Amino acid sequence: MNMIHLSTPHMSGLEKQYIEHAFSENWIAPLGTNVFEFEKELSAYVESESGIALSSGTAAIHMALRLLDIGPGDIVFCSTLTFVASATPILYQHAVPVFIDSEPETWNMSPQALERAMREAEKQGKLPKAVIVVHLFGQSAKMDELVEVCNRYDVPIIEDAAESLGSAYKGKASGTIGRFGVYSFNGNKIITTSGGGMLVSNRPEDIDRARFLSAQAKEPALHYEHREAGYNYRLSNVLAGIGRGQLKVLDLRVAARRRVFQRYEQELLCYPGISFQRELQHTKSNRWLTSLLLDIDVFPLSAEETVSQLADYQIEARRVWKPMHLQPLFKHADYYTHTVEEDIALKLFTEGICLPSGSNLSERDQTRVIESLKNVLSIRHSYREIL
Repeated sequence: MNMIHLSTPHMSGLEKQYIEHAFSENWIAPLGTNVFEFEKELSAYVESESGIALSSGTAAIHMALRLLDIGPGDIVFCSTLTFVASATPILYQHAVPVFIDSEPETWNMSPQALERAMREAEKQGKLPKAVIVVHLFGQSAKMDELVEVCNRYDVPIIEDAAESLGSAYKGKASGTIGRFGVYSFNGNKIITTSGGGMLVSNRPEDIDRARFLSAQAKEPALHYEHREAGYNYRLSNVLAGIGRGQLKVLDLRVAARRRVFQRYEQELLCYPGISFQRELQHTKSNRWLTSLLLDIDVFPLSAEETVSQLADYQIEARRVWKPMHLQPLFKHADYYTHTVEEDIALKLFTEGICLPSGSNLSERDQTRVIESLKNVLSIRHSYREIL
């Protein structure tokens, strides 16, 4: 059997013309027409005033922290249920991460936990200098509630929209509501440049500053003059060409992944013990990864065992992200749960798995995933018993 992967690149063929253009111009190194046009085109797509193409989404988060002058000892609140790259840039700046739990509807940052964390931080005179809100698996967080809390305490939001390009929240593109938005073009994302990212903002002066810092902070002089530390963070002109071709089919990729999700939901939601990440009213998820929960009171297998057994069927599934507050790297970090009694991120990690969700996933392969999951869970037998 062929291996069915979680989320693979899906090329359109349009990328080649932009790559060839880079070669014809001989702009192989960073910067060039593709970079500048990709920045304009993506910013226009999400309706942001400005954007800068960088070497990764991680670099974009780091740039956002640097632009906010976050440094040693400063506190940054961050969603706990996320990939580690959302949080490691906090350490780059020698700042202090504090993790915030999820809420059960979107699985994203809990406004209740954020409010409690802010109140305690204010009492201690240690308000955060930024809040990193992650839009998990393509579903936007409850931004109205989160923005209200952050505005009340005058704390800027960085939206980690690495997984949610093409998603929307109440008519606004994911990543355009906070002070900064971050996108990723890693190989497994909804569109890819093989590796790369973008930082967007409605403050062009911030992006201008990011252009300076991300190109080694070279001062405008005839010689190489440097007054502060910069970074080698610019996206290459060749990779930006891939991004331009990919961006032209982004809406098609979103539609395809939403169809993949809809079929999983139709085939599996009828079984007791299975639930899916919700799409809130007035939001649209790109459904980057179809993620579901397997109730431990219904199914004998854990999420880890389920993923392991699916691998025996040549199917690459994955557990949801291990919460940051449980990572050895952050074992000393503070953590605020959804409520005093409820740790939602822990439940999601315990019960959650992600299924193959690529926009190029064939119906035949998806059928194989569905039937294999039923076999692994002995779902027909369990369902008959419950009936």
